[in-house]
Amino acid sequence: MGDGEDLDLFHFAALLAVQRAERVAEADALAASLSDVRAARSDGTADDEHDPEGSTLSSDWSRISGLLGALRARIDAIDRAADRIDAGSYGVCLRRGERIALDRLEALPAAELCIACAREAEARR
Repeated sequence: MGDGEDLDLFHFAALLAVQRAERVAEADALAASLSDVRAARSDGTADDEHDPEGSTLSSDWSRISGLLGALRARIDAIDRAADRIDAGSYGVCLRRGERIALDRLEALPAAELCIACAREAEARR
């Protein structure tokens, strides 16, 4: 890394491992919740539409499915970052091939893009 920044791959591998374990635990808990919703929907005993105080099973299903999908995407991003560590390309912007700032990697260890490319990608959304 330029400007005196040293990339400690062991440090980032450890950060990624911790984040992965946390996201997997969250995904497991959401999958269990989704299973509960699925069971309630399939047994026909739950009133899906008539509880004015709570959400419907359908909306719970949609919300949990969306959260689970997002968590799985984060786990995939963490796995790709770990693969880049193994390949020797960690910390390099996938778009421009420039080094990703150390501060960005500390905040987002699975970052694939430098901040400029990430901003451009976000602006296109």
